[in-house]
Amino acid sequence: MRATVKGRVAIFNPQGFLDGNNAPSFLSIDDIKATEALNVDMLLVSLKKVIFFNKNGLDVFIKLMLAIRNQKHIAIGLCDYDSAKFKTIKAFYGNNLNFSLFRTEKIAELFAPTNKSDPKTVLLYNDDPSQRSAMAIELFDYGHNPVIAQSKKEFDEKKQNPDLYYAIIEDTYLGLFGQKIATRVTGNAIIYTIANFLDAEIGNTFNIAYHNNSLNVGFRLFIFDAYKVVSMNVHALNFFTKLASSAAEYNASICFVGLTFEKTPQSFKNDLEDAGIIFFDNMDDILKNKELLQELGGSSAAASKQMRTLNKALVNELPHFIDATVSTIAMMTNAQATKESMNVQTLDIQNSSNQYASSIGFYGDVDGMIILVFPKEIAKKACELLIGETTEDEEAILDSLAEFVNIIGGRAKALLGEKKQHVDITLPRTYGDVASLMEMAQNKKGVQVNLSFEGSNFIFFLTR
Repeated sequence: MRATVKGRVAIFNPQGFLDGNNAPSFLSIDDIKATEALNVDMLLVSLKKVIFFNKNGLDVFIKLMLAIRNQKHIAIGLCDYDSAKFKTIKAFYGNNLNFSLFRTEKIAELFAPTNKSDPKTVLLYNDDPSQRSAMAIELFDYGHNPVIAQSKKEFDEKKQNPDLYYAIIEDTYLGLFGQKIATRVTGNAIIYTIANFLDAEIGNTFNIAYHNNSLNVGFRLFIFDAYKVVSMNVHALNFFTKLASSAAEYNASICFVGLTFEKTPQSFKNDLEDAGIIFFDNMDDILKNKELLQELGGSSAAASKQMRTLNKALVNELPHFIDATVSTIAMMTNAQATKESMNVQTLDIQNSSNQYASSIGFYGDVDGMIILVFPKEIAKKACELLIGETTEDEEAILDSLAEFVNIIGGRAKALLGEKKQHVDITLPRTYGDVASLMEMAQNKKGVQVNLSFEGSNFIFFLTR
């Protein structure tokens, strides 16, 4: 079976049943070699004519395409499926989903290099903020104009007018991106969802590295959505008690929402409260109370007692982080960057009253944190591009700034991935008050790069 080539996209079109027994007949080594000779940027398998498939059948294609991606550094994935198949594929691969999924060929072609003189306006939504951001940066990069829905409700409303958009992007996934661990919400809280019976397994399923890096970045409020928790045993109790103890070192708050004690000993609640965990009946009791949000998670004081110093591995990757930052800001604000100075020092911010800031962490083959300090005008311009309108609402600007920094983090992750350096990224922490950032970053030594974007000063700071 030979691939059909459309522009810079090559597509295989198998038919019928796709399982571990007959999948090899659809795709051979000769087909792969023929594809390697093509000048394409994306290789896809279309499921349009596939009646049935299982994981074994898909694995045959994925393994062969991964070999091509490793050699040619092109995107690979599946396309032409419905919502049910999309959910099935994601269930098959879970956290090991390292290839892309495009609902249609038309959508896939938007994520391949194209003629920038023919921009398309598209509506985009994904419930994973990292995925939304990854898709947005790719679409911007290829000259398109994505309208990014920030919620499912907003997406459902906007897609009622399909004639306004070249394509409506949903049930789509970019394989190199995505965090499924937590969800950022207004107020810089991270929400973890837990369910069923909690026992010793919570220590294996909870990503403690992600949590610790989120603390390092400056998050101070962690909410456990426990509406679906049936009960817990003493092993889970000990886990959460230790988690609360470590959070106290950062002046961080841990809350449980919706947890009932019908099948859990009341003494457990007393022990958890003694450890510093706060209980709420409803999520809105926290999220709609701005004063409480500020009290629980607004402070960044009490940085880690274990000061981490710069190391050679991190400094060696500095150019990739700067490239990701500068290219993203330049692309989304149409402003060109000029490097003013670069020094190893503690964070130094001048004129902090007219600036917003954000921090994002990464961990894996290298670990550390990027701190970005934006003039408010740059932040507003980025916000305008992301939500499609101007606003003076600081909360909306900070939310959009977080999306913007998520794009930078995802881009840096991709650049490191091309060098076989695997990292995961935290969600961004934003600061409307730069003084709170300085509390978190106190005494942290890093590389500070002062940049100028058409007269506006911008700070990039890489630290651990």
